[in-house]
Amino acid sequence: MMAKRVIPCLDVHAGKVTRGVQFGVAETGGLRNVGDPVELALRYNEQGADEMVFFDITATAHGRGTMVEVIERTADQCFMPLTVGGGIKSVDDMYTMLRAGADKISINSSAIANPELIREGAEKFGSQCIVVSIDAKQTAPDKWEVFSHGGRKSTGLDAVEWAKRAVALGAGEIVLNSIDADGMKTGFDLVITRRISESVGVPVVASGGAGKLEHLAEVLLAGKADAVLAASVFHFGTFTVGDVKKFLAEQKIPVRIQN
Repeated sequence: MMAKRVIPCLDVHAGKVTRGVQFGVAETGGLRNVGDPVELALRYNEQGADEMVFFDITATAHGRGTMVEVIERTADQCFMPLTVGGGIKSVDDMYTMLRAGADKISINSSAIANPELIREGAEKFGSQCIVVSIDAKQTAPDKWEVFSHGGRKSTGLDAVEWAKRAVALGAGEIVLNSIDADGMKTGFDLVITRRISESVGVPVVASGGAGKLEHLAEVLLAGKADAVLAASVFHFGTFTVGDVKKFLAEQKIPVRIQN
């Protein structure tokens, strides 16, 4: 079995890391300031994180320079792969972030609006660079729907079908965010994670719901995810990346342990 990855996620708003609950956004007062993104990235780098994800949650053209600077500073000091998402609407936007030091580009609402962007990015930079992030919410028994615009806009797309289409277009990885579980710390949505993991031939990263070490093990085993992504539990010191990897190793889940 391939080593499972542990990935901290930094939501960056105006150059600072913030954290919301169930996709809380700035205008609702649903965000807490957590700190400097480069300092946090360095901390997680030292803890043995396998990768780091940055989401530019303001993601305006005006604020793009701030995010480029964050990625440049982080890439200069950290040696783990960096994924960047938020407001990336074109191949040129992808190139800007890759040139700044990102290893992968995550697209979500822009891929829904223009699915060909997945193919264009994969053809230009390789599938390994293109991550499609899916915000899914259970809308009926046995039905998960894709939402766009930070989880605020219904798309009518079935989450499993959209994941399959994204991979067919060239996505090399899927990040599955459960809107229902986001920030609740009650565990990941194992059912939809497993369905998507079994439906696509690329790695699936589970996001949304980490509260206990057991939750991370559950989504890797029962949810069949290839990696776990978490924010609050790392930012607020519930546990470290090292704590997670030690626990997973004790559960006989293969992880890369830092020497």
